[in-house]
Amino acid sequence: MPRTMRESTMVATVGGQPQVITFALDALLERGEVVREIVVVHLSADDPRLRRSLQLLSAEFAGERYADRPCRYRPVPIRVQGRRLEDIRSEADADAAWRAVHDLIAELKDASDRPIHLCIAGGRRMLALVALSAAMVHFGHQDQVWHIYTPPAFLERAQDGAIMHARPEDGVRLVRVPMMPWGAQFPALQELARLHPDDIASLTAARSADRERCEAVWQQLTRREQDVLRAFAEGLRPQEVAERLVISLSTVNTHKTRILATCRQVWGLEPEERLTYHFIREHFRGFVSTLPGPQRV
Repeated sequence: MPRTMRESTMVATVGGQPQVITFALDALLERGEVVREIVVVHLSADDPRLRRSLQLLSAEFAGERYADRPCRYRPVPIRVQGRRLEDIRSEADADAAWRAVHDLIAELKDASDRPIHLCIAGGRRMLALVALSAAMVHFGHQDQVWHIYTPPAFLERAQDGAIMHARPEDGVRLVRVPMMPWGAQFPALQELARLHPDDIASLTAARSADRERCEAVWQQLTRREQDVLRAFAEGLRPQEVAERLVISLSTVNTHKTRILATCRQVWGLEPEERLTYHFIREHFRGFVSTLPGPQRV
């Protein structure tokens, strides 16, 4: 299917300036994007300006249509323990907003393979920053982050939704925000972002303890045993270890037995628990990657 015909979702942060949403959406449609849903992230609507902003936006999507095209409008308030977040005044508020926006982006990515267009021009600056953070973790290369540029003179006239749609001569345009989707490059980041902070702390503590065990084993090995351990940790099989180190397979197995015996002692494992070289790969892969290159004797 051509890119211009692929359905997509737009996510935007909003405050008291609803026109940034319609300006951005109009620009995307002009580019040929088929936007089927717009998700508007906002703080508590108790603020009169924000409440009016949401009312103006809702009117633009009457009957789940926009500009005579099917398009669902979904306002999403930031919530903390069941209540709507009024503002971002503290680090706790920022953490709550970060979690809510991350969860939202993750939910959208899990539910559909539609590309996401994120517009960060509206609302509190902190809200835009946490949305960008979420995009860096969860976005793929098909997703985009946008800023909307509005010339100052026209911006003044359009304030507070006085003008909801710009003409070509008004000079409003989308600006693509350069952004590296780190989660697409390192999927583990996406899994970490889904964890509760307490879970992250537990995981960090477990990894720290594992590294201490790896260090304890490493210090008890001879130089040649360290070479064998490094090769197993890098994913080599026994025969491949023998070929790399130019030693016999039986010598590799002798070193492996000694390494695993040391691991069993340091990890406190029961004698009947069977260990193979896969244990070395699983636990030492990250450890050896931080060590200097092997030294030959």
